[in-house]
This record gives sequence, C-alpha cells and structure tokens, in this order.
Amino acid sequence: MSTFMANKSNIERKWYVIDAAGKTLGKTAVVAADLLRGKLKPTYTPHADCGDNVIIINAGKAVLTGKKLDQKYYRTHSGWVGGLKETKYRVMMQEKPELAMRVAVRGMMPRNTVTKDSLKRLHIYAGDMHEHQAQKPEVWEVK
Repeated sequence: MSTFMANKSNIERKWYVIDAAGKTLGKTAVVAADLLRGKLKPTYTPHADCGDNVIIINAGKAVLTGKKLDQKYYRTHSGWVGGLKETKYRVMMQEKPELAMRVAVRGMMPRNTVTKDSLKRLHIYAGDMHEHQAQKPEVWEVK
C-alpha cells in the first residue's frame, strides 16, 4: 500500500460557513485555519494546498476576552524611521473587524507559499450576509 499524496488533480474542495457571533476571535481563527489548510481531512498533505473554502460571517460580533480590547495592538511598520503605526483592537473591531479576523487567521498558519494560496480562499464579512450562496456552503460549528 502506498502513501496518499494530494495534488491539484485529486483535491476536492468544499465550502464552509463559520458564524463568529458571540465566539472568541482566537477560537474562530483556529477552526478557520484548520479548514483552510485541510488538517481535518484524512487526505491531508502538509506540502500541498488541500484545504477548503471558508466564509466567516458576523466578524464584527466576535469577542475578545479579558482586557484585550484595550491592551492588544495591531502594529504595522512602513520601513521608514518613525513609521510604526499602532491601532488598539477596540478601534479595529469597530472600524475593520474583517481585518482583525484575517490577521488572527494568518497568525495561526505557517509562513510559506501554501499559506499564501490558502488565504485567497478565506472570505470574511462583518455582517451576517455573504454572497456565496451559489456554492451551497455547509455550516461549521465552532465549539
């Protein structure tokens, strides 16, 4: 018996919807990262992009526990002297909750080219409506 190796010709992708309302940001990001990488499939291959498409709705209603809303920062640097920009998560969750969720999911994935391709299949919406009904996504429950 030979070991199964996934490649582009034998990968079957499904669509999943994750509702983040009332769930913690990190736990939702973990589930989304696992689905994007395909780690929950028996045909998982680490070096191949064998994950599924993920839609996260209600990203604006995700919860950060403790004092993270005031103590946690999103930091970017332009590369120039004095180019550091900091944004508190309280402001970020009000203005750009999709970006907060995307940063969390990106942080749960490895730093390689497979991740770059996987993140293209992540769709995040602040509200409860999405435009992917034609793909007939299945609901994935975050525990």
